[in-house]
Amino acid sequence: MAITKAHPAPQTPSAHRIVVDVGRQTLRVMDGASVTAEFPVSTSRFGLGCEEGSFRTPTGRFVVRAKIGQGAPAWTVFRARESTGELAVPGGEEDLVLTRILTLDGLDPDNANTLERFVYIHGTNQEQLIGTPASHGCIRLRNEDMITLHDMVPAGTPVEILPPLPVSPGTSI
Repeated sequence: MAITKAHPAPQTPSAHRIVVDVGRQTLRVMDGASVTAEFPVSTSRFGLGCEEGSFRTPTGRFVVRAKIGQGAPAWTVFRARESTGELAVPGGEEDLVLTRILTLDGLDPDNANTLERFVYIHGTNQEQLIGTPASHGCIRLRNEDMITLHDMVPAGTPVEILPPLPVSPGTSI
C-alpha cells in the first residue's frame, strides 16, 4: 500500500536528526549540535529533484516514516519494501535495495511525493560506489553502516537533505 501524501510521523519525536550533505556525500546523525555518527553515502547520479520518474534525490525536510528489515541478514534483498528472502552479492549493474530501509516522508510541498517515489535510505550491492553520486534517487549506505544507522534512529526521526553549497568564483574547495 503506497502512502500518497505527506504527513507527520505518528511516532515519538527523536532526540536525533539525520543530515545528508549531498556535496560531501555524507550522512550525519546529530544530537543537538553534536555529531553522533557520520557515514559516507551515495546519492543520485541524476542530480537533485523531486519530480516523479526523475531518479533524482529530493532535498529539503523529511521524517523517517518506517524502519524495515530489523533482524534480516546483511545483504538481504528487498522489493516493494518486502524481503525477497534472497541475499545479494557485491557489485552488479542492478540498483538493489538491501539490508535495512528507512522510508522517507517529505514535509515540504516540493518533496511531499517522496514516499510514493520509493526514495529511501538503504543498503546497497554497489558499496564500491559509496562516496560518489551513483544511485537512482535513494541515499545508499554500505550495508554494515546501514545496520548501525537503523539501530540508532527510531521512526519519527527528522531528516534534512542538503544540496551542495554554491562555490563562489575564485574559491577552491
